[in-house]
Amino acid sequence: MRKKKVAGIFMSLMMAAGVMAGCGSASTSGDAEKGGTIKIGANLELSGGVASYGQSVKEGVELAFEEINKKGIDGKKLKLVAVDNKSDAAEATNGAIKLVSQDKVSAIIGSATSTNTLAQVQIAQDNKVPLITPTATNATITNKDGKVNDFVFRTCFIDPFQGTVAATFALDTLKVKSAAVIIDSSSDYSKGLASSFKANFKKNGGTIVAEEAYVAKDTDFNAILTNIKAKNPDYVFLPGFYEEVGLIVKQARALGINVPIMGGDGWDSPKLVEIAGADPLKNTFITNHYSSGDSDKKVQEFVSAFKAKYDGKSPDAFAALGYDTAYFVADAIKRAGSSDPKKIQKALESTDGLQLVSGNLKLDKNHDPIKAAVILEYVNGQQQFKTKVNP
Repeated sequence: MRKKKVAGIFMSLMMAAGVMAGCGSASTSGDAEKGGTIKIGANLELSGGVASYGQSVKEGVELAFEEINKKGIDGKKLKLVAVDNKSDAAEATNGAIKLVSQDKVSAIIGSATSTNTLAQVQIAQDNKVPLITPTATNATITNKDGKVNDFVFRTCFIDPFQGTVAATFALDTLKVKSAAVIIDSSSDYSKGLASSFKANFKKNGGTIVAEEAYVAKDTDFNAILTNIKAKNPDYVFLPGFYEEVGLIVKQARALGINVPIMGGDGWDSPKLVEIAGADPLKNTFITNHYSSGDSDKKVQEFVSAFKAKYDGKSPDAFAALGYDTAYFVADAIKRAGSSDPKKIQKALESTDGLQLVSGNLKLDKNHDPIKAAVILEYVNGQQQFKTKVNP
């Protein structure tokens, strides 16, 4: 297994070198307009550990493309070219290489997670093809060490904002004074969100009494939960993905840890309730990008259209942000008047006030949206809208 993994990474690097040697060649992918179609890539987690995220994003994108293509964009239709990164960073790199070098896409949507998006950033930058992540919240995706990645964008808010919202809610609404933090040490998303939460929680008078870590695919969390129980925190912050989160919540409740547990948008999957159970999820909360229970007209129109297309299935935030990202890209193509990636990049950069399901889209200097977050509570296994927090 180790030799295969090393060989796979070597092949990825060789392929990347080949693509980068032809830097800028993908910028001619405006040729995709021939035949009346504009090819847009999707590099998503369609299988593997967080497949629920990628599948939801893809469903949202497909619904949006279906709607957009009814009228078209200057007589042309959008064509989705999807690759499955299998919830793996090396596969995400390979997928990005394929999309820019073979498929000649005009832009790439994805990935759903921060680690898999970071794996594509250099490919997008070197080949000058816009990369737009719907849901990856790690701050370094768009700005690394003070330098903006000019071909990388996102449709979601970032971890520092999400962590601030969670810390403020814990202190001001739940009235807690101490917290334990459980981090997936293999996840850029989890580490970034935990860092923001801890800084803001401590800054505003809270105390971190315990910090524990696990890695993706762990299944037995009793040892770290026993350590946390001994510290007697008022609250647990758990920024992780639904597979491990479901097990952690279930095992925490079984050990008698009944304090509020809170996480981020990584919890947002129907599978979370299947894994944890409705009862253990009582007194749990998440920060998220949108709520299907929001009475906003645009939200309810989207929910109705999604349910009609997908046999009554309710759209989660990943579906909503996939849908919004498709419209973000389509709007940029229309304003650019071209499928040339460089022209699309300029149009994406100038987006200001685009009306989307998850709110009005205005980008800051780092290509990050300035938008509200919502807080949801799990009640009887269902997400209930609790409040909306503006930036």
